[in-house]
Amino acid sequence: MSFPERRLRRMRRTPVLRRMVAETRLSVDDLIAPLFVREGITEPQPILSLPGVVQHTRDSLVKEARRLTDLGIPAIVLFGVPVRKDAEGSDAWNPDGIVQVALRDLRNELGEELVLIADLCLDEYTDHGHCGILDAEGRVSNDETIERYADVAVAQAEAGADIVAPSGMMDGQVRAIRTRLDEHGFSDVAILAYAAKYASALYGPFREAVDVTIAGGGDRKAYQQDLRNSREALAEVDLDVAEGADMIMVKPAVTYLDVIAAVRQRFDLPVAAYHVSGEYAMIKAAAANGWIDGDAVGLEQVTAIKRAGADLILTYLAGDLAETLGA
Repeated sequence: MSFPERRLRRMRRTPVLRRMVAETRLSVDDLIAPLFVREGITEPQPILSLPGVVQHTRDSLVKEARRLTDLGIPAIVLFGVPVRKDAEGSDAWNPDGIVQVALRDLRNELGEELVLIADLCLDEYTDHGHCGILDAEGRVSNDETIERYADVAVAQAEAGADIVAPSGMMDGQVRAIRTRLDEHGFSDVAILAYAAKYASALYGPFREAVDVTIAGGGDRKAYQQDLRNSREALAEVDLDVAEGADMIMVKPAVTYLDVIAAVRQRFDLPVAAYHVSGEYAMIKAAAANGWIDGDAVGLEQVTAIKRAGADLILTYLAGDLAETLGA
C-alpha cells in the first residue's frame, strides 16, 4: 500500500534522486576565499589556530590565488599583516602598504580572472588593536576614523581592488567611502559593507592570523553589534544600503542564520555571510580528535548558510569545497 506521506521518502531513495530535488544548491560561484599576506617574511607562516591556513608571502599569495582561480573560485578577500603599526594605522592607506602592493601583484598576474576584494579596516595596522583612531579618552573617534577609511578606500582602488569591504562598523563609513571613491574617479569600485557585524567570541583565530591584540584587554562591543539583537541588525543594514552599499554582509554566519534569513527577506542586494575563523577552527579541532567528519560538517555548515539566504560565503574552507564541488 502506498500512502501520500511516503512521497517525501520516495524522493530520498537514491543519491541522484536526492540531488535532483535538492532545494539548495551550493556552487563554487558562491565562495569567497579569505587570504592573509604578511610583510617581511620569506616563507608562508602557518597559523596555529587555523589549521591549513597561512600568512602568505607576496609570492605564495599569487600562487594560491592562481590555484583558487583554477578551481573556479570567483573572488578572494585580502587581509594584510604589516611590519609597522602606529596609533592611526597609517600603513593601511600607504600606497606601498602590504595590501596595496599585494593587490598590484595579483592584478598583474591574474588580470580580471579573479575579483579582488580588500578588507578595509584599521585594526591590523593600529598599535592598540581597535578598528579606528582613539580620542584622548581612549574611545574610538567615529568621524575621524571614517575619514581614514576613505583614504584607505582610495589607496586600495588605485592598487586594483574591484571591491572594498569596510568592516569597522563605524557610523557613516559607507557614505564617506562612496563619496571619496567617486571624487577620485573610482565610481566603478563596489562596496561590500560589513553591515551586521557582531561583537562575537568567534574571532580569536583571526586575531592571531593578523597579529591583533586589543590594548588593555578591551573589546569592540561599543561599535560592533550586540549578540542579543536581531532587529538592530536590520536597522544597521538599512543605513548602509541608504548610504550606497552595493553588497551587504552578516558576520559571523552559522550562529546568525536567523539574521541572514531576515536580511535576505528584506533586501534585494547581494547578501554575503562570513563563516568566521572560530567556526572553521572548531570544525578542524573536532575533526582532528576524530569526533566528527570535518569535511561533511564543513559542507553542511556552508550549505546551511546558503540555505538561510546568503548569495556569497566567505569561508576558509573555500579551496577544499571547490575541490569537492568540482569533483
